[in-house]
Amino acid sequence: MGSRSLYAQHCASCHGAALEGQPNWRQRRPDGRLPAPPHDASGHTWHHPDAQLFELTKRGPAALVPGYASDMPGFGEVLGDGEIRAVLRFIKSTWPAEIRARQEALGAARGRPP
Repeated sequence: MGSRSLYAQHCASCHGAALEGQPNWRQRRPDGRLPAPPHDASGHTWHHPDAQLFELTKRGPAALVPGYASDMPGFGEVLGDGEIRAVLRFIKSTWPAEIRARQEALGAARGRPP
């Protein structure tokens, strides 16, 4: 299955078919959880290095940030490592070149390959 198809099947229902995220994604809902953020250049996905994005996707945000409340599960039981990387490649492929370069620099600055 291609990276776009993997995103459509596993991510788009929350993060949007056009990577637009859910409305008011920066505001906690009454249940205390945050809506799904956009994965396009308007969101904050690109603020994180690849290694962190991989772990967030594989294990879920709550596994990495104690007390973080969201509806996003870890996908490690559903997707293989290569499939997770493919989804992340698809997301990054939609960003403008400047945003991709800034995100890649984060990994390099932290000593991790992008």
